[in-house]
Amino acid sequence: MQETVKNNIVIGTRGSKLALAQAYEVKGLLIEAHDHLNEDNIDIKVMSTRGDRVQDRNLSEIGGKGLFTEEIEDALYKGDVDIAVHSLKDMPTRLPTGLELVCYLEREDVRDAFLSSKAKSLKDLPEGAVLGTSSLRRKAQALALRPDLEVVNFRGNVQTRLKKLDDNVADATFLAMAGLNRLDIDDPRVNAVETEDLLPAVAQGAITIEIASSNDAMREILAPLNHKETELRVRAERRMLDILDGSCRTPIAGLAVIEGETMTLTGRVLDEDGTNLRHDVVSGDKNDPEALGDRLGQLLKCASS
Repeated sequence: MQETVKNNIVIGTRGSKLALAQAYEVKGLLIEAHDHLNEDNIDIKVMSTRGDRVQDRNLSEIGGKGLFTEEIEDALYKGDVDIAVHSLKDMPTRLPTGLELVCYLEREDVRDAFLSSKAKSLKDLPEGAVLGTSSLRRKAQALALRPDLEVVNFRGNVQTRLKKLDDNVADATFLAMAGLNRLDIDDPRVNAVETEDLLPAVAQGAITIEIASSNDAMREILAPLNHKETELRVRAERRMLDILDGSCRTPIAGLAVIEGETMTLTGRVLDEDGTNLRHDVVSGDKNDPEALGDRLGQLLKCASS
């Protein structure tokens, strides 16, 4: 089949250092995959989203995950950008009509990182220590392990949150290892947390690319960039989240892993204060990820009723 040729591509992205790093990664992969593409004919368009602009409140208070995508998705509709690059964990499970996710890059480290100058792990923090996070998932799991902690809102990009830690706004915080790796941040305070102790956000570490459903040319151009194992894993996780009606208002964690032809999906749901923890695991055919997500979502839903 003859390759679709589109000589100019505009990538839409948020303006944080991490978002830009992800957009430039996609640009590099496109150039590597297609001889007709180069540095000069792929542009990156930086866009401000409401999630970026409102920093003084938790996402759960101002509308949830769509706050990081609405302006960029509007540009896709209008044709102002050809593709949008997102951190998949920021994406709602149900997209606006006429838009779809068509590409998933190979997943980075899925783990959370614990950062503190006062302790190497959550359990080593002094009693009553202050934990800074805007993630209800991290807050709930931390309080399940350490109910004595005080949790304060910690919004902002990676650099902002590191600065808040430097300024002693909190004694400790969590960041995603994937973001730290993509930004080449080597901070002595970083300690990776194993997923058994802190289950990650659904699709953590995965970059996805969104297009207008009618844009078949971009669908074809992006096809070589898709990492199938990552796609299967995040499809299972996102289906579980969808069944649970998950959003930024609900502490939900999930992770799928593949060994051979088998996928194992783990899910966890808690109340915001760390109580009423529900946890379950299912396994099955890796090529039917939605069935696994459905099954685990229903199990966790029944456990909470």
